[in-house]
Amino acid sequence: MLAVAAAGAVYPFLVYLGLADSGMSSLRPSWFVIFALILIGLRLLVMRRAVGRGWLIGSAAAALALVALLALDPDLAVKAYPVMISLAAAGIFGSSLLWPPTVVERIARLREPDLPSQAVAYTRGVTRIWFWFLLSNAAIAAALGLWGSLAQWTLWTGLISYLLMGTLFLGELTWRQYIRSRA
Repeated sequence: MLAVAAAGAVYPFLVYLGLADSGMSSLRPSWFVIFALILIGLRLLVMRRAVGRGWLIGSAAAALALVALLALDPDLAVKAYPVMISLAAAGIFGSSLLWPPTVVERIARLREPDLPSQAVAYTRGVTRIWFWFLLSNAAIAAALGLWGSLAQWTLWTGLISYLLMGTLFLGELTWRQYIRSRA
């Protein structure tokens, strides 16, 4: 799982090195899309039990969108991978809001099977925050892929978005500990 996540995090930098005006720019965009499709397949294998059928649907949609974009605009397809992953994850979080239990509640129940009702409400709020974050991340990555430079897209998708995810995760963890200490 960690290796797949690391490969996904490195993907924007590989694209930058492969497509930027440098000595390595001889790689064709289709190679990056093939790599992205392999990453989607690996994510699917690793995550299928953790989040269920939603990840299958999201992964399949992401893979189909990449293949369609490859046929229409290979350069854009290369930049679409982070967008598709964020949209797939947002879809999973969003659908779990419509059809509970939420993703965050499922994760919480792994450690505490008998969650009190206020904890369930809290996990619902955290799921909502992640849904909106992932949707916003996809929108920014898409905008940079369409109208930004390759360097801007790489900086957002390869660094800034991961720093924001880490900040959100650590912030929620800190807040949860604070809430628990007051109870």
